[in-house]
Amino acid sequence: MFRLALPLAISAVAHVAFGAPYTPSGGLGTNSTPPMYAPMSDFDYQSLSLALYQEYIELDLFHYGLAKFSTDDFEAAGLNAEDRYLIEFMADQEVGHATLISNILGTGAAKQCNYTYPFESVRDFVDFCQKLTRFGESGVYGFLEHLDSRPAATLLLESITTEARQQMIFRQFEGLFPMPEWFIPAITQSMAWTLLAPYISSCPDNNTHLEWQNFPALQITNNPNASVLTNETGPAITHNRTVPLSSPGMTVNLTWEDPGKPVGPNGAYNTSTSAGEAKYVAWVSQLNTTFTELMVLGNNSGSTVQPGGNIYGDNTFPTINGTIFIMITDNSPYVTPFNLTMLNQHVVAGPAMYQSG
Repeated sequence: MFRLALPLAISAVAHVAFGAPYTPSGGLGTNSTPPMYAPMSDFDYQSLSLALYQEYIELDLFHYGLAKFSTDDFEAAGLNAEDRYLIEFMADQEVGHATLISNILGTGAAKQCNYTYPFESVRDFVDFCQKLTRFGESGVYGFLEHLDSRPAATLLLESITTEARQQMIFRQFEGLFPMPEWFIPAITQSMAWTLLAPYISSCPDNNTHLEWQNFPALQITNNPNASVLTNETGPAITHNRTVPLSSPGMTVNLTWEDPGKPVGPNGAYNTSTSAGEAKYVAWVSQLNTTFTELMVLGNNSGSTVQPGGNIYGDNTFPTINGTIFIMITDNSPYVTPFNLTMLNQHVVAGPAMYQSG
């Protein structure tokens, strides 16, 4: 009896599992219902609006850098006419991305703003671009899988994969190894907004007011310098460095601001935190958030030590590499890439971008 029942049971499972030809059961949005490419919640609208603010600054930044510096400036940095055209093309890509998100959001979508930038050389322009595109990319990864509108998430995915390529190109322009990681970390909307808002000086009065939190700023006073001026490598497809920018055991010096500082467009936002005493440094990197102890050295200053460890254990790959995120926290909760928002309530200051490789 058992020998006869088993094939019957398997057949029944197979019948349930395959509701349509060549289509396993399950999945989202796989039926014939027409997709609606629009926000389905306030969470969607606010997340997509944050992404739009990011696309706008990239569009402005790429054009600004090309206009600010002369041909001779770019040539001295090792970037020729073809390289400059690639930056121009990346700006054109941002036109497409901003148009896409504006169309999803509808008539109330935010408009482009005015910006301030922290560079005075081509090399620093390139460095800022690779950092800005990294937190733009990671910021979308952090909310993409949480959107209620799966159709909107599909379109946004097709734009953010382009931005990932931009980030790698700017690393190549900077003379860095193009992709020194196995996985790209995600960050939350509040973390991304904290990094973005200080560079937006003003916006149209009727622009969307973002609800995401602005954490107090964190500075790394001895951040590894990725500039080709100090590392003696020029633009190239790849550079395999014999001397890394950072390594486990290095002391990292930090300073941070108190909450309550006006920030962002028109000073319309204020930094805040719900965290307690500063005790740890969180390192958000590949599939992992690692915590190290913070040694408080004075008023809003301290240090920690860069952690080691490999993604899957010995003989795999260092967890800390590339352009990653660190922040000061009051606790060391266990979080994963999918529930990183559980860390927001513990952030004292940050994130800051750490150039580990």
